[in-house]
Amino acid sequence: MKIPATVITGFLGAGKTTLIRHILANADGRRIALIINEFGDIGVDREVINGCGFEGCDDDDVMELANGCICCTVADDFLPTMEKLLNRPNPPEHIVIETSGLALPKPLVKAFNWPEIRSKVTVDGVVAVVDAPAVAAGRFADDPDHVQEVREADKNLDHHSPLEEVFEDQLLCADLVLLNKSDAIAEADKQGVRDIIAREARPGVKVVETVNGNIDLKVLLAMDAAVEDDLDQRPSHHDGEDEHDHDDFESFNVNLGDVEDPDALEERIKATTVAHDILRVKGFVHVPGKPMRHVVQAVGPRIERYFDRPWAGGETRQSRLVIIGVTGMDKVAIAKALIG
Repeated sequence: MKIPATVITGFLGAGKTTLIRHILANADGRRIALIINEFGDIGVDREVINGCGFEGCDDDDVMELANGCICCTVADDFLPTMEKLLNRPNPPEHIVIETSGLALPKPLVKAFNWPEIRSKVTVDGVVAVVDAPAVAAGRFADDPDHVQEVREADKNLDHHSPLEEVFEDQLLCADLVLLNKSDAIAEADKQGVRDIIAREARPGVKVVETVNGNIDLKVLLAMDAAVEDDLDQRPSHHDGEDEHDHDDFESFNVNLGDVEDPDALEERIKATTVAHDILRVKGFVHVPGKPMRHVVQAVGPRIERYFDRPWAGGETRQSRLVIIGVTGMDKVAIAKALIG
């Protein structure tokens, strides 16, 4: 019997890692292995999950593919990682793969047709996590009527922005869409967000409103879609291309030193994000006098902060943030603004 795998996709900061924490908290003893792909070389998502304290959250069951899009490194990184999981004496009962917020899911699903994997694993379903407030604000989806007007005015503009292509490709490959953070938008705005999703997703794809990724695992991990056999029905902007790159995006790290005032740091992050159109900020902060590590997660001007676990003995207490944005952003000015 094949091991089911669930691919979790979604834009930067939509709530994929929170969804995985929900999966682990409700696994009920099921052996779940995680493959986490991050954009940037600080393993923030893996560290957040390893610090969750849930049963089944062992380091050996959390495997990271860092500093590169999983759909670009299938042969070099993904296949060896899968083989390592499958060749264990006690293989997992379910595999959950969290792609980076800039990854296209379809090339990843294609990898499940490789002979080394196909006989042992099936893609149970692709889940797209959508940031409801972001979409409601129009940040990651354009008005199609306006796009058409622009096209007619300038024939050189014959494609969407890179961000929208990523957003659309994630929806086009999805079997289930989670309208996450649905409590953060007004009821009157939800139908507009659903209309945007309906225009991009395949007909019949279910949209479920969630808060903090809270959804019944009997729904999330039991779709039985065999996605690897259904790729022709999942169109992509990049069909026919051998590969794609992410030259439109880049990341870098900022070392802050001790952070005496996390509230002041939050205000600097908000201001810098707006001034430089930063897509994502994430990392860990050391607050002197506090025994626990402080997590910072920001999408646009919206910021989440919390203490997740005590600093380990011998662990270097440092403050480092990953900044993700459009290529060409002013790294020097951003770092200076964040350091204060």
